[in-house]
Amino acid sequence: MDINCAEMCQNGCVLGDQCPNLEYKEQTSQFISDTPLDKLLEMADEAVRKKARERASAPPQWILPED
Repeated sequence: MDINCAEMCQNGCVLGDQCPNLEYKEQTSQFISDTPLDKLLEMADEAVRKKARERASAPPQWILPED
Protein backbone atom coordinates (compact mmCIF):
# COMPACT_ATOMS: atom_id res chain seq x y z
CA MET A 1 0.00 0.00 0.00
CA ASP A 2 1.56 3.28 -1.12
CA ILE A 3 0.49 6.38 0.78
CA ASN A 4 1.75 9.94 0.90
CA CYS A 5 3.06 10.12 4.46
CA ALA A 6 3.38 13.93 4.32
CA GLU A 7 -0.39 14.17 3.87
CA MET A 8 -1.80 11.08 5.54
CA CYS A 9 0.36 11.03 8.68
CA GLN A 10 0.13 14.66 9.78
CA ASN A 11 -1.57 13.62 13.03
CA GLY A 12 0.52 10.49 13.50
CA CYS A 13 1.52 7.45 11.49
CA VAL A 14 -1.46 5.65 9.97
CA LEU A 15 0.48 2.47 9.18
CA GLY A 16 1.80 1.71 12.67
CA ASP A 17 4.25 -1.22 12.60
CA GLN A 18 3.94 -1.42 8.80
CA CYS A 19 5.45 2.07 8.35
CA PRO A 20 8.37 1.99 5.89
CA ASN A 21 10.02 4.88 7.77
CA LEU A 22 10.43 3.27 11.21
CA GLU A 23 14.23 3.33 10.95
CA TYR A 24 14.13 7.11 10.48
CA LYS A 25 11.82 7.48 13.47
CA GLU A 26 14.41 5.83 15.73
CA GLN A 27 17.25 7.92 14.26
CA THR A 28 15.23 11.10 14.69
CA SER A 29 14.31 10.29 18.30
CA GLN A 30 17.97 9.57 19.07
CA PHE A 31 19.10 12.82 17.41
CA ILE A 32 16.57 14.87 19.38
CA SER A 33 17.49 13.26 22.69
CA ASP A 34 21.26 13.64 22.06
CA THR A 35 21.20 17.24 20.77
CA PRO A 36 21.05 20.13 23.25
CA LEU A 37 18.04 22.41 22.94
CA ASP A 38 20.26 25.42 22.18
CA LYS A 39 21.71 23.58 19.19
CA LEU A 40 18.24 22.59 17.94
CA LEU A 41 17.09 26.20 18.20
CA GLU A 42 20.23 27.40 16.40
CA MET A 43 19.58 24.93 13.56
CA ALA A 44 15.94 26.01 13.30
CA ASP A 45 16.91 29.69 13.22
CA GLU A 46 19.47 29.03 10.50
CA ALA A 47 16.86 27.16 8.42
CA VAL A 48 14.39 30.05 8.73
CA ARG A 49 17.06 32.58 7.69
CA LYS A 50 18.09 30.43 4.72
CA LYS A 51 14.48 30.16 3.56
CA ALA A 52 14.06 33.96 3.87
CA ARG A 53 17.20 34.52 1.78
CA GLU A 54 15.91 32.13 -0.88
CA ARG A 55 12.60 33.96 -1.05
CA ALA A 56 14.31 37.35 -1.23
CA SER A 57 16.53 36.28 -4.12
CA ALA A 58 13.77 34.56 -6.10
CA PRO A 59 12.05 36.55 -8.83
CA PRO A 60 8.48 37.62 -8.07
CA GLN A 61 5.76 35.22 -9.12
CA TRP A 62 2.73 36.72 -10.77
CA ILE A 63 -0.63 35.22 -9.97
CA LEU A 64 -3.14 35.95 -12.69
CA PRO A 65 -6.86 35.60 -11.98
CA GLU A 66 -8.71 33.06 -14.04
CA ASP A 67 -11.15 34.50 -16.56
